[in-house]
Amino acid sequence: MAVEMQGSAISLVRQCDLLGVNRSTLYRKRVGIDREPVELMAAIDEIYTAHPFKGARRISRDLADRGLKAGRKRVGRLMRLMGLRAICPRPNTSRAIKDHEKYPYLLRGLPITRPNQVWASDITFIRMPRGWCYLTVIMDWFSRKVLSWRLSNTLDSRFCVEALEEALRRHGRPEIFNTDQGSQYTGSDFIGVLKASGIRISMDGKGRALDNVMVERLWRTVKYEEVYLKSYRDMVEARRELGRYLGWYNMDRKHSSLGDRTPDAVYSSRETGNHEAA
Repeated sequence: MAVEMQGSAISLVRQCDLLGVNRSTLYRKRVGIDREPVELMAAIDEIYTAHPFKGARRISRDLADRGLKAGRKRVGRLMRLMGLRAICPRPNTSRAIKDHEKYPYLLRGLPITRPNQVWASDITFIRMPRGWCYLTVIMDWFSRKVLSWRLSNTLDSRFCVEALEEALRRHGRPEIFNTDQGSQYTGSDFIGVLKASGIRISMDGKGRALDNVMVERLWRTVKYEEVYLKSYRDMVEARRELGRYLGWYNMDRKHSSLGDRTPDAVYSSRETGNHEAA
């Protein structure tokens, strides 16, 4: 299926929404996708998901073992494009967006005892046969429930803002919202929604991806239980299949850390407790 630029009874905005296409891409000259980077990115994604502590240098060596040649600098560039970063302390290697307001990390040592106390968000790379896209979620930290999600073919902030607005509309508001310091979360659009809702803002410390460990664990689960088992043909299929999986994850997948209950059951009960928080 393709967007009909003229002669359609459906508006361009609605067509883009149905097909999962960013409207700004309609006015760009399309460039063919080089197959080699797509294969490299898929391999990098597999290695990183299995060993998220590995950086560009070690992943480059692992790629060589698979017969794929890519130097450290190229792997690093592709990892940045994919939104990946090694989970380990890295002094002076993580730079915040210039001039954005600095927010402290509020979760260190904080007991997470109830739903809607803390929400968190992150972005991950989703591979497809002829390209890639990006998935973001809004997660309740206590119950592990995915409150909302969005899929996008670009890394702009709009799809993150839309996921946040949906979560607030459907589930009320949290006391604290935690993210990393990526540009999607430090821009005025995203921060403005949090401030307007009276939510305390928490951001991961520099070089500390483990500060958002709950969402990092979700990405590993989604990759191994859904994404790696399928080959999405396009954004429409990816959105449909990920929607099915995340619905099952919330309603049917039991977690040992939740007392063998589902995220939906724990979130809906509004119970308090001492579940594992990190």
